[in-house]
Amino acid sequence: MAAAWGAVFSMLVASCVCTTVFHREQQTWFEGVFLSSMCPINASDNTLYGIMFDAGSTGTRIHIYTFVQKAAGQLPILEGEIFESVKPGLSAFADQPKQGAETVQGLLDIAKASIPPSHWKQTPVVLKATAGLRLLPEQKAHDLLFEVKEIFKKSPFLVPDDSVSIMDGSYEGILAWVTVNFLTGQLHGHSQETVGTLDLGGASTQITFLPQFEKTLEQTPRDYLTSFEMFNSTYKLYTHSYLGFGLKAARLATLGALETEGTDGHTFRSACLPRWLEAEWIFGGVKYQYGGNQEAGETGFEPCYAEVLRVVQGKLHQPDEVQRSSFYAFSYYYDRAVDTDMIDYEKGGVLKVEDFERKAREVCDNLENFTSGSPFLCMDLSYITALLKDGFGFADNTVLQLTKKVNNIETGWALGATFHLLQSLGISH
Repeated sequence: MAAAWGAVFSMLVASCVCTTVFHREQQTWFEGVFLSSMCPINASDNTLYGIMFDAGSTGTRIHIYTFVQKAAGQLPILEGEIFESVKPGLSAFADQPKQGAETVQGLLDIAKASIPPSHWKQTPVVLKATAGLRLLPEQKAHDLLFEVKEIFKKSPFLVPDDSVSIMDGSYEGILAWVTVNFLTGQLHGHSQETVGTLDLGGASTQITFLPQFEKTLEQTPRDYLTSFEMFNSTYKLYTHSYLGFGLKAARLATLGALETEGTDGHTFRSACLPRWLEAEWIFGGVKYQYGGNQEAGETGFEPCYAEVLRVVQGKLHQPDEVQRSSFYAFSYYYDRAVDTDMIDYEKGGVLKVEDFERKAREVCDNLENFTSGSPFLCMDLSYITALLKDGFGFADNTVLQLTKKVNNIETGWALGATFHLLQSLGISH
């Protein structure tokens, strides 16, 4: 894989000729580049499209990218993105694979409406599933992916042989790191000054950064390190995906329900939930009854933190270097920060690790009076705090840039995967 990175990502980025203009206060090298939607659909022959499905544990997302091939021999330039999503994720249809595939069909219809018919046959469509399907029994995951492939075959788009697959978690982390650092300009001009990335999904979590100290490389397990070349530079990344440590899987682990055989008639209880709560929750196609500790049990941050601490303590590798590094954090890190008004939904914001603990204490110690759209808010904030501090070993003052988009392009691995797809198929020349 290393040899392909330089060709895949060393593309120049230019602004679209559409009338839409993207403004920001400080001018940067990518000023005016990225748009929130496609250019007009009267595409010329040098316009390329790529369709990438992200089948996560909590939802399925479609990314429809527009590229322009300015001249033969040049790499394409990115012009824009259309993004949509549906819930729940494919894993929720473990026993109804055809029904699950129908959710993909609805998103595929958006692609048909967004891409001119003259380009359908040259536009590749790919679905990569992540941790939600990794957690399913192999046969159930296979049945779901088979039905999605059948949907793809009936579409007018280009369907590669490996168009539907489950993506390795480490590959997911690498692509997300490359995408974020490319979009923010950190990789422009052979720079080794990069930011780390933290991705918290429903079923898994990824951490990726570029170590600056030889000690980190020496003390890191070999399978946590990946080397590749890009912009004529060699990068040796620290990257790992922890399956079962995503936010929703962590809820089940905290409740003691992650690996239980039967759930009928049993209510899982936690100090992280309001005493009065009695509810049910469906995750991965399984229904769980859950509730608070009622009269006898404790509630509040301290007993809740003790519960979530058992989920992460001693189970994750802790590189010392992360305490002195800066990271971009997205997915559920972003969502829970928005839910508690720590950051703006549109703009994101900058937080320190200790800010999550402060907010967790505020929410958990006022559970009976706290009104929220999610009864899991105390548990989620406490788990994020434990994951960052006791799991990864971050310092309280480690800076986190919370973001959903970078210059109007969704963060995550999908953009990098699409670059790679176009190159591997020889669609861009």
